[in-house]
Amino acid sequence: MPQNDLHIVFEDKYLLLCVKPVGVLSEDSESGASMPRLLCAHYSALRQPNYIATVHRLDKITGGLMIFSRRREVTGKLIAAVAAHQVEKEYLAVLRGHPKEKEAELTDLLFRDAAKNKSYVVNRMRKGVREAKLSYRVLAETEELTLVRVRLHTGRTHQIRVQFASRGLPLLGDIRYGSKDPKCTTSLWSYRLALTHPLTGEKIDVCQPPPVQYPWNLFSCAELQK
Repeated sequence: MPQNDLHIVFEDKYLLLCVKPVGVLSEDSESGASMPRLLCAHYSALRQPNYIATVHRLDKITGGLMIFSRRREVTGKLIAAVAAHQVEKEYLAVLRGHPKEKEAELTDLLFRDAAKNKSYVVNRMRKGVREAKLSYRVLAETEELTLVRVRLHTGRTHQIRVQFASRGLPLLGDIRYGSKDPKCTTSLWSYRLALTHPLTGEKIDVCQPPPVQYPWNLFSCAELQK
């Protein structure tokens, strides 16, 4: 991704919110394009300080809004805010199938198998198990698919993907959790982030719709932004 394709939604000298494209890594890596590397190149070209730190993550196959720190003294504050669930995160997802309820809260116990990089819903608390909670609202439906807006109340690995898949509603294109689609990867998009600026106290609340391509183009702009 060329650096002039970066879509920065909010920035000041302390932090920034920008769009991570599908296929780009959230964290720096020796292989593959990463957001810190691209952002550092962007600010170097502008002759501005180019310190960039990742404070939360999105899977490589997931696109949408992310927060990055631009100052070392801010990084810890942002990481702490994310850990304390003081950053509101909302996602758009396309499910294969239709939920029984148009709006609901889902609570599960999740076990993460690090060796397989996969999470599972389990029945009891034990070592490695953590509670996962989200709420969703149906925005639109086709004959086979459902567009939902999801708010995370916890931040577990693959949480949205596994919680819906465990109910027979895998995200479209999510091969790992049972929904292969040759035209797309996992249909999950980081749509909204809201937080209080850790230094200025400013309320930051931004939304970014997904790109106009399959499967998001199956739904109208109005449905995507309900």
